[in-house]
Amino acid sequence: MFRILSRVSFRGNPSTSLQRSISTGFIRLVAAGSNQEPSKTALYEFHKSHGGKLVDFAGYWLPVQYSDLSIIKSHLYTREYGSIFDVSHMLQTYLRGRDVISCFESICTADIKGLKDGTGSLTVFTNSQGGILDDLIVNRVSADTLYVVSNASRKDVDMANMSAAVAAFRAQGKDVSVEFLPSEEQSLLAIQGPHAVSVLKKLCTKNLDQLYFMNTTTDTIAGVEGCRITRCGYTGEDGVEVSIPSAKVSEVASALLDPKVGNLKLAGLGARDSLRMEAGLCLYGNDIDESTTPVEAALLWLVAKQRRAENNFPGSDVILKQIKNGVTRRRVGFKMVAGSAPARHHVEIYDNEQHKIGEVTSGCPSPCLQQNIAMGYIREVSKKIGTEVSFKVRDKFYHSHVAKMPFVQTHYYQPPK
Repeated sequence: MFRILSRVSFRGNPSTSLQRSISTGFIRLVAAGSNQEPSKTALYEFHKSHGGKLVDFAGYWLPVQYSDLSIIKSHLYTREYGSIFDVSHMLQTYLRGRDVISCFESICTADIKGLKDGTGSLTVFTNSQGGILDDLIVNRVSADTLYVVSNASRKDVDMANMSAAVAAFRAQGKDVSVEFLPSEEQSLLAIQGPHAVSVLKKLCTKNLDQLYFMNTTTDTIAGVEGCRITRCGYTGEDGVEVSIPSAKVSEVASALLDPKVGNLKLAGLGARDSLRMEAGLCLYGNDIDESTTPVEAALLWLVAKQRRAENNFPGSDVILKQIKNGVTRRRVGFKMVAGSAPARHHVEIYDNEQHKIGEVTSGCPSPCLQQNIAMGYIREVSKKIGTEVSFKVRDKFYHSHVAKMPFVQTHYYQPPK
């Protein structure tokens, strides 16, 4: 019998209170939706038939969990074996043309010119004040083609930003165009976990052993042509995101779940959120937004050295000054002492329970560590790992300390050294 706890430090059976805490925290996260009827991904009926509990997330009906596994068990199963997430709500974009790289570099911080064909990078769109408009992945398919995946909650902003850049370049007689892929035409599956790719390989025609972290390729999967496979994910585990024609995505999902192929399971947004928290990954709107810069967000590594030297991306003057002179606040991680209440978004952080020195942006119980974790912004002078702080939760103080992120070791598939 498969044992899901062998690779993580969680001991014993997940408690009911821990499960309730994670579920409640995520429901609060998605509760503030719009008044419009959510859109349906191509897997809407598929989710319902497989026991998916659907919620409105970023304007789409998406499963928060499935009837066969609790959020905690789904989280742990992803860490130990592998899970399939429907992330078709994300914005998928192709940009093409002779001048596409210069065009895209005009709105982001990545050194796309320095990327090899078939590789990608996490990057950010910035505004004139150096604030983060969105975080995204850009893949250099070739010298004249880029494939971009960005956040659903920022879809309108991102589309306007990319369209404006393209229009500005075309007005100068440059060769560049943009194509936004509607979710009803192109879907996206995230297949995450240590055995995720070994299962996927059984359905592919290509050998994926040389497809390393942040590499991308196209292939036929389970007989479905036109699939783009990118080695990346939002869990800290090895895995891929696969772009699939929506008319065929249920066929691919069913093939991945076939017990003759492997033991992958479906996972929902609840596990996705706790997994990304353990990996120390940001959620746009919580941990980063237009008022935070890459320096403050501890994401300076996203500002490529070549781009710093060029000083020609939006807000570059502000960011370069922060690199030189420092900032007053910084995003850091926290671990709370046993028995503490979970610290959620907007919980205040104090020094000696007297002076407010920051605010939590995300927090949840960690299924792997079996303790509450959080991230947030704290004054720069208090960012050192081990610094003791207090969280004010419902008028009561709970002790915590600044901790190194990621909270749980990541397992990205890197090339051999």
